[in-house]
Amino acid sequence: MRITCTASVRYIIVSVVVSAALFARPPIASAQGFGVGARMAWVKADSEVDVDSIRFTGGQIRLLSSRWGLEVSLDHHSETFELLNQKVTEWPVQASLLVKMASGRVSPYLLGGPGWYKRKVELLNAPNDPDVETTEFGWHAGIGLEVLAGSHFGIHGDYRYTFLDFGKDNNPGVGLISGLIPGHRGSQWTLGATVYF
Repeated sequence: MRITCTASVRYIIVSVVVSAALFARPPIASAQGFGVGARMAWVKADSEVDVDSIRFTGGQIRLLSSRWGLEVSLDHHSETFELLNQKVTEWPVQASLLVKMASGRVSPYLLGGPGWYKRKVELLNAPNDPDVETTEFGWHAGIGLEVLAGSHFGIHGDYRYTFLDFGKDNNPGVGLISGLIPGHRGSQWTLGATVYF
């Protein structure tokens, strides 16, 4: 099996240190809820070709306080391409810092964080050939809304840009704001439900 990893160790270490530092602060450490849930995501690549969104299924773990939160999610998608003699399996892992913009039963929030996007390509009619596995690292950011249907159940939806590119000027335009907005390689709609304990 051949494994190619394009994720930078530096990004992984920075992500872990920042997450640990944020949760060491008292407002985050006093979480109001720990939740486990399921979700569906529709992922679309940012390309010139008009392609349909790909549906992923998965789950998430959420740790929330009144103003902050942390979500760790794992999604899965598998598809067989007979003409190419391939089976492609993808399972992205995302860690998101949530910042609530309001408190109450309806809470809009901002989110952002690192993601690790794993992909495995298997040849269908060549079992002796090695599988090819890759892992890509990328930042994501977006906005969402959670509605609490009770004291222990919430439904959320969000929209996020994936593989943010802070180093290149992908936003031609005039002015200061166009230079501050990062480029991206994809986007994702997510709809999920969480049971809080």
